[in-house]
Amino acid sequence: MSPRRNQQRKWITATAADEPTGTPLGGSLRRTESYQGEEWVVQTVAGTAGRHYRCPGCDQEIPPGTGHVVAWPSYGAGVDDRRHWHRACWGARERRGSAVQRGRGAPRY
Repeated sequence: MSPRRNQQRKWITATAADEPTGTPLGGSLRRTESYQGEEWVVQTVAGTAGRHYRCPGCDQEIPPGTGHVVAWPSYGAGVDDRRHWHRACWGARERRGSAVQRGRGAPRY
């Protein structure tokens, strides 16, 4: 048996002033990364919008409630240029080929 703890634990509460810059505040962190020779703004989201998104890395759906990454080009892009990626797919974006869907009779070259 392990010994009993009779000490009271101190709960540390962090405020926004205590957090260093660059840490997520409110569950999202916006940063800039390079992809295909361009600078992209990347934001981690919790996926609470209740919508389905299609990941451009694997061409699979991202169900509602699943945390993922939203990325868009940093050069004055609008809302239409945002892409929702799985976190693993965004991390492997340089190693993967494009997820082109071919028909059954299409050539494989």
